[in-house]
Amino acid sequence: MKQTETNHLDKVHAIFDILNGKKEADLLMKNLNILDVHGETVYHGSLLIYDKRIVALNPDESIIRVKEVFDGKGLYAIPGLIDAHLHFESQLAHPTALAEAMVPCGTTTIYAECLDLLSAAGEDGVQAAKDLFKDYDQLPYRLYAFAPGKKTAASVTKAVLDMEPVIGLGEFEHFTYSSGDEDDFHKAAWVRDKGGFINGHWGVTALSDMLLNYLPAIGVSNNHDVWNVDDIEKSIRYGFATQIKFGVGSSEVIKTLLRAIVDRKFPTDNFMLCTDNISIERLLKMGHMDWIISLCAEMGINPIKAIKMASYNTAKSFHMEDQIGSLTPGRFADIVLTDSLSKINPLYVFKDGELIAKDKKLLKNADIDYSGMCTKGITGLDDLTPEQLDIVPLEISADGAQAKVYVFDVYGRGHAKFYQEIWVPLKDGKIMPEYEGEQLSRLSVVQRYANGKRHVINGLFKGVSIDRGAVATFWPAPTPYFVIVGQESEEMCYCVKEVDKYSGACIVTENKTNKSVMPLEIYGVMANMTVDELTSSVAAIDAALEEMGNHNEGEPVVNKLLSLFISLHRFRFME
Repeated sequence: MKQTETNHLDKVHAIFDILNGKKEADLLMKNLNILDVHGETVYHGSLLIYDKRIVALNPDESIIRVKEVFDGKGLYAIPGLIDAHLHFESQLAHPTALAEAMVPCGTTTIYAECLDLLSAAGEDGVQAAKDLFKDYDQLPYRLYAFAPGKKTAASVTKAVLDMEPVIGLGEFEHFTYSSGDEDDFHKAAWVRDKGGFINGHWGVTALSDMLLNYLPAIGVSNNHDVWNVDDIEKSIRYGFATQIKFGVGSSEVIKTLLRAIVDRKFPTDNFMLCTDNISIERLLKMGHMDWIISLCAEMGINPIKAIKMASYNTAKSFHMEDQIGSLTPGRFADIVLTDSLSKINPLYVFKDGELIAKDKKLLKNADIDYSGMCTKGITGLDDLTPEQLDIVPLEISADGAQAKVYVFDVYGRGHAKFYQEIWVPLKDGKIMPEYEGEQLSRLSVVQRYANGKRHVINGLFKGVSIDRGAVATFWPAPTPYFVIVGQESEEMCYCVKEVDKYSGACIVTENKTNKSVMPLEIYGVMANMTVDELTSSVAAIDAALEEMGNHNEGEPVVNKLLSLFISLHRFRFME
């Protein structure tokens, strides 16, 4: 974090004087049931806070002098919650908007990737990082960030490694590090030289056992790329602090992972909790680390151990347990008060000893203007024709009655294949979008800027089902692509060309008329909106699609579609 001149002699004197009643402390939080993450016990007591940190447990109230007293009324006091791995862009909100939705859930620290934003910025990646991190110390949460391990030029990574609050290198691309990419060698060498951390992106589903040795051998200290019990067993055997993620995707994935921890009796000290990718709507409706701790308890993990997975374990993994992750002297006064340990209910949230959220409402936020990061779109689809979006069979059956096509599943990552090749009816030379009695929508994946022949993949789609009209969105990293869902090529072509007018957007159309538009103007990956504006815009997309026959469950459609790009890249459907 930002370094300031400190007179440590004055600090030491001040703490000594406070504990001897000669100087005022800032805050006494009394009548608490305090969670001791070290002994895994709860005790009744009080916390004394001075200069953003806890300076005493159960101080002698007949001696101390204090500016303010807070009565905890017997609530449980737990450490501020920590997200061990979050992609800044996944929730589409800039840092202050993210605070509105996240901090009231009890999250006071995040370890954040920014690779998609900086990749989208291209040659402006270094400036984008400076703009993203400006005044980060004013945010109502503690931010630690990682320079891009993939999707950006090595020169951008090197420059960002020197910035605050960057503490290391973000996740590698397993397609490149497994092939001996020279840029990856340089990135790893630079962060090793600085003594920083390296985030893992292990690719256990794609790499040989021999190659799995590479990341821990060069110093990667954590891994969030686990999907089942075998992945977990390998990850902890190779020495990784393993991050259990619960972001965008099927809820069955997180339950599978938690069930594996319980059934196999893996020591919970091996694990941290993270979102990886999450929507603002999910934060507002379900919660953040508070919700996943509660799910851990519901799945059979001891509640105190679950809380440690979202606090102390993460702090220890990043060698910051002397700063955050426990309610002990010398640590920052990041404190959450809840009326239950098994079902976290963050009634009060303190950061640095200051009350910043109460009853799920943020009380204090930074005032940071991100409008300078907004960009204008450069069109690339002027020559796109509807015919390019027609599905061409991969194969036709001998009797001419069936066609083999791709089908993509928005919830296919990690627990079932993201894509499959299936046989569907072929009538009068036209593909019928029907499979196993289900009427499916069509999906087109379209390269934005063609160099010669434009790359287009067409198939069927599970996850958004509309009877008419179309919806399209865009993602620029690592290469600019659109996805369009619809039923007719003409409408789909119109819809995607409307998105092409923006640096980034999600747009719903019907009869070649725009029904709902959600701009993503910050390099095409973030909305320059407040949380209320963002949620209203997302809801408008879902409402417009509902009129066209879609009955959405779980994540909003815009987040479902954006999550596709992760899998499209992973399974090599983007050039």
